[in-house]
Amino acid sequence: MIDPMAEKIHVNQPLTSRRIIELLEKNPDLKEITCPISLYHRTSRRYLDALEELGVNVSPVKRIGRPRKYTDNDVKLVQSLLKEGKTPKQISGITNIPLKTVYYLKGDIKLKRGKKRKYDRNTRLRVREMARNGMPARKISKDLGIPLRTVYYILKNG
Repeated sequence: MIDPMAEKIHVNQPLTSRRIIELLEKNPDLKEITCPISLYHRTSRRYLDALEELGVNVSPVKRIGRPRKYTDNDVKLVQSLLKEGKTPKQISGITNIPLKTVYYLKGDIKLKRGKKRKYDRNTRLRVREMARNGMPARKISKDLGIPLRTVYYILKNG
């Protein structure tokens, strides 16, 4: 919204020649125009130079709007806990940050998908080795205390 006869205004729409003329007609005492950084970089250099010649300074502002709820320290804490191997759900419980926000704050850190395997690598290798030695799946299941269905799954998928 533009105040009539303002010396300083903030725009969040692209500065086109038509928009600049409109702003100058409505605000003859205009000295400064502020806009978001992204909009500033998309504005033609010729328009910026022309406005400067008219005595109007165009400057980008870092951030206007709702302030962030979580600080940079919160973001660093979430990321460090992820690097330590904590799950997003555990981090949510530790920091009292909602789970969805933990996923948002994680940044570029890749998360491993899915559940952790119930049986470790050594157990799975042992199942495969016993099967290679000719032991039946039922006996492997009984000896290692692993459900028969899981033994078949390990033999099929590794």
